[in-house]
Amino acid sequence: MSKYQVDNRGYYGPFGGAYIPEMLFPNVEQLEQQYLEIMNDPSFRAEFDQLLKDYVGRPSPLYHAKRLSERYGATIFLKREDLNHTGAHKINNTIGQILLAERLGKKRIIAETGAGQHGVATATVCALKGLECVVYMGEVDIERQAPNVARMKMMGATVVPATSGSKTLKDATNEALRDWINNPLDTHYIIGSVVGPHPYPDMVARFQSIISAETKIQLLEKTGKETPDIAMACVGGGSNAAGMFYNFVDDDVRLIAVEAAGHGVDSGETAATTVLGKEGVLHGSRSILMQTEDGQVVEPYSISAGLDYPGIGPQHAWLFKSGRGEYVSATDDEAMQAGLRLTQLEGIIPAIESSHALAHLEKMTFKGDEVVVVCLSGRGDKDLDNYMKYFNL
Repeated sequence: MSKYQVDNRGYYGPFGGAYIPEMLFPNVEQLEQQYLEIMNDPSFRAEFDQLLKDYVGRPSPLYHAKRLSERYGATIFLKREDLNHTGAHKINNTIGQILLAERLGKKRIIAETGAGQHGVATATVCALKGLECVVYMGEVDIERQAPNVARMKMMGATVVPATSGSKTLKDATNEALRDWINNPLDTHYIIGSVVGPHPYPDMVARFQSIISAETKIQLLEKTGKETPDIAMACVGGGSNAAGMFYNFVDDDVRLIAVEAAGHGVDSGETAATTVLGKEGVLHGSRSILMQTEDGQVVEPYSISAGLDYPGIGPQHAWLFKSGRGEYVSATDDEAMQAGLRLTQLEGIIPAIESSHALAHLEKMTFKGDEVVVVCLSGRGDKDLDNYMKYFNL
């Protein structure tokens, strides 16, 4: 087994585990005991693969971005998760988890969302399967991601505003956990990223690993080699990066994860967890998070509603601490310029989250023969309002 994957206690090195209130223990234990058995069941695999193909539209293309490649002097491919149904990578995980919830006999689904993409993906699969859906979303995010809120409501989901703290993703997660504690028997919590108590980080990473599994096949077709020199993705909690890195972690591939630096790492308005964070427990697992001297969680900030999370998933914490992954950051301004750059060079409007990964290309120097794959985790439709305001369009 890879030393970078979860061990049988639910840890990645010193990170992970399940730090949960007693009320949640039966739920989490049921998941832990059954998730691998269910996921490895041939009938589950068949339904999962079928839905990914016919409903989500996979495999997502691996696109050679020629003009972007010319600009940076490398061969750059974009893994087009933005072309999935619902517009992001999030649907890979929600399809998997709704099938899991069905097999566990759950009738009610809850979720948290920041940028709204995971909320939309959860509402989508609940509509598909006819299950009740409640999505918790920070009041601030509800305002800045109005189109996604409308999509969730159209699909029959109840959107509940989180009004405490910074009124963003962290607070929505708190509310969702509170709901789960109060409704442990009939409810399944579809966590949207590689965070939370074990087995969630591993489960979500496995569902998202389709990203790098497809990339290997597509790269072999296009370049004659299964592995790139560099795999890159943005990181909040880190599910698209976990999926992009999953099948390359034991290969000779540079793994570069780009966090949101907000107004600057030292500005006090940032989400650059690996630079500023310390080890601690957040939302049920031990990881690295931004916290004060006395252990209070520091409010994160990013122009991107999907990256303003004060921690990272435990696997990312281990990849960072062990030195296997390179964790860097991009500011709001760098990300917005990178988003506009891709739009004008390739005719693709990326989500602001994905733009953070693209922004790091500006800081890299290439020899000229490198093959780089960037996970384009989502499309920019949901961010048009932000782009319009930022560039006075």
